[in-house]
Amino acid sequence: MSARSSTSVASPNIALAKYWGKRGVPGNVPATPSVSITLSGLTTRTSVTFDDDLEHDVFVLGGNETKGTPLERVTKLLDELRAHAETRARARVVSDNDFPTASGLASSASGFAALARAATKALGLSLDDVALSRVARRASASAARSIFGGFVGLGTEDDAAAMPLASSSHWELRVVVAAVTTSAKPISSTTAMERTRTSSPYYEAWVADAPELAREVREAVLARDLERLGVAAEASALRMHACALAAGPGIVYWTGRTLELIETVRSLRKEGIAAYFTIDAGPHVKVLCDARDAETVELKLRPLAVRTIITRPGEGARTMDEPS
Repeated sequence: MSARSSTSVASPNIALAKYWGKRGVPGNVPATPSVSITLSGLTTRTSVTFDDDLEHDVFVLGGNETKGTPLERVTKLLDELRAHAETRARARVVSDNDFPTASGLASSASGFAALARAATKALGLSLDDVALSRVARRASASAARSIFGGFVGLGTEDDAAAMPLASSSHWELRVVVAAVTTSAKPISSTTAMERTRTSSPYYEAWVADAPELAREVREAVLARDLERLGVAAEASALRMHACALAAGPGIVYWTGRTLELIETVRSLRKEGIAAYFTIDAGPHVKVLCDARDAETVELKLRPLAVRTIITRPGEGARTMDEPS
């Protein structure tokens, strides 16, 4: 096989109803269902070139060749697709994010979704989005959701795939991202989830409680009910972090700025602005609000953040020759 290349882009997603923890079955299957929104305005661009002359896979992230666990995860995904294509050709993968990497802004979700899409195209494989979502999930569970745009659900079945819930045009919702650092987080989500599962006294309660919150979020999205969504999203985020905080040793992703941002969002509500926070595995705060309030919310959050971005529901992973 001669060298074949493809380039894809994907956007991160934030979970409105969180998953935290994995089931004890093969394939990186979440222990709890989740509902997410794929964000516009944040992008991972990944190029994949398969070449018979390469002796091993090469992974370049943000201009730096990367080895160790990141390369192993990339190779594992590529091996699955190579098996489908019946080839042993190694690949050069070049990936860049236009937002901080590994800091709690779901760069693994967009990264592995873009990788799965580009590698599939470069190998000439024909996989529908559901099958591609399963491939991405085995590398990063949240990546399964970034295959799709808009609002997306992911279950806990043995070979779960994400499924679209509503398109990006379903709701003129805005998500104001308040990033409090550009540094990588101190502990990866994968490591933190396993520590939580094995040591947090709250883990079983979290697993039992999360499906009801996911149902509430799903219904609120379909009804375009911001208050109902916001209340459930905040509860999901706080319960997930409480479960992680109780692990041994406790997992603390928040900073002082995270807490200040939470209080700022609550003060906005007291002023009559419908704004609700959610926080993934990192210190950054994302705020759900109406489109008409987005600039006001962003202005209020800006002094507490190193970067603020107003985003909206975005598109799923796509190769560069596909329409956006």
